[in-house]
Amino acid sequence: MTSISRRTNVHYLLALLLFSFYGIQVCPFLDSLSPLQLLLPILLVFSLQWGLRLLLENNVNQQPIKQQVSYQFKLDLGLFLAGALALGAYNLLRYDFPIESGGKILVGMGVLGFMIACDLALAREHKIAAKLQQTGEHIEPDETPYPLTQKFTWFAAICAFSVIGVVFLVINKDLEWLIHTGDAIPLETSQRYILIEISFVVAIIMAYILTIIAGYSRNLKFFISAENHVLEQVSQGELNIKVPVTSNDEFGLMAVRTNNMITALENRTQELSITRDASILGLASLAETRDNETGGHILRTQNYVKALAEALRKNSGYNHALDDHTIELYYKSAPLHDVGKVGIPDRILLKPGKLTDEEFEIMKQHPQIGADALSVAEEKLGTNDFLRYAREISLTHHEKWDGSGYPNGLSGTDIPVSGRLMALADVYDALISARVYKPAFSHEKAKQIILEGNGSHFDPDVVDAFLTAEQQFIDIAEQFADKAMQQAS
Repeated sequence: MTSISRRTNVHYLLALLLFSFYGIQVCPFLDSLSPLQLLLPILLVFSLQWGLRLLLENNVNQQPIKQQVSYQFKLDLGLFLAGALALGAYNLLRYDFPIESGGKILVGMGVLGFMIACDLALAREHKIAAKLQQTGEHIEPDETPYPLTQKFTWFAAICAFSVIGVVFLVINKDLEWLIHTGDAIPLETSQRYILIEISFVVAIIMAYILTIIAGYSRNLKFFISAENHVLEQVSQGELNIKVPVTSNDEFGLMAVRTNNMITALENRTQELSITRDASILGLASLAETRDNETGGHILRTQNYVKALAEALRKNSGYNHALDDHTIELYYKSAPLHDVGKVGIPDRILLKPGKLTDEEFEIMKQHPQIGADALSVAEEKLGTNDFLRYAREISLTHHEKWDGSGYPNGLSGTDIPVSGRLMALADVYDALISARVYKPAFSHEKAKQIILEGNGSHFDPDVVDAFLTAEQQFIDIAEQFADKAMQQAS
């Protein structure tokens, strides 16, 4: 048995008890019947209602999912109104009760039916929402659903009239009772009896109203929490996420429009990312055309950096700093490590032989030239993680662990992680690549030279990461090999 079926059974049982016990309190004509005459028709009508409710439950489930809540509400309210008309008609035909008696029955059962229908509809709405969120399915809400403000207005108005109407019927019946009893019952006893009776009626109605408010608050919390969760993820850069569209109302439309916004933002972000990557590669390639190095150097070194970072992340000292986002930024910004070479004169940059000490001092300026250029971009456009890492890599990829590097002689952990990774990646690729002044070294020879620089040129943790990612380095070098490298191998 589903939770909605159990809830329905509880509601119908309570309604049967309340109406059986309190019907006589609002209608003096019902009060004139014997217990059997009063209870038998009520029991029969409620049994028929309950049976029809079970039979028609399948009809509710067969409706389009976005219409099931309103369909069930109308069904439950309609059954109670039909039951009230049946009882009123029976008493009219069987006992010749006046229309007034039937009207009171209609009011009493109508109030119960409205409260029960609201609560069961809210329960179904929550069940549907939870199921859709679990399965990842969505509904297509109407473009102009019935406004929630109108629903609030109708609910508040009907609740107010229900309380006033039922209390009025009770007071009216009690006034007739006082007229008939006269002085037979002390006034204080009558007053206490009437106050208890009215309090009980109001408490029952308020209990139903509070139950409905609690159900609506639960559903509202569900919708708002889902919306806030997705917006929080989006604010942190996660765009591969959607708000579950689980209701045919303004919240459903809000979810649809939020998802459309996320999709548009994702498309725009992808366009910007492609533009950024194209600009990076174009700028880096421009720098490479002025150098003795080849275009494959860009692709190899950025992949080396990524492989090193992923391996270094396994070290407990780096697993928090090297998250997926940071590693991706290292990968994207690595091609700009030599962008400063555009500021080095051709006579030095393209010299086929060994540089003189004076020439080398000029060459050593290229990290600072690149960092300064990226700093200008930060000042003009505003800083972000990408530009910061690109500047770090450009400035520090020739620094050495023991402090003997350039341009600033940084040592140890004063060198940013990005610069330490780029240092090893750049040297490895230079070693395995042919230059006019040297042949291409084998992987084993390059590995030996890097191990010799462990603790002096290179961060020992980065060297350990290199050994872990050694096969990846070999695969990357093969995948992005230049013609000269292929011929050498």
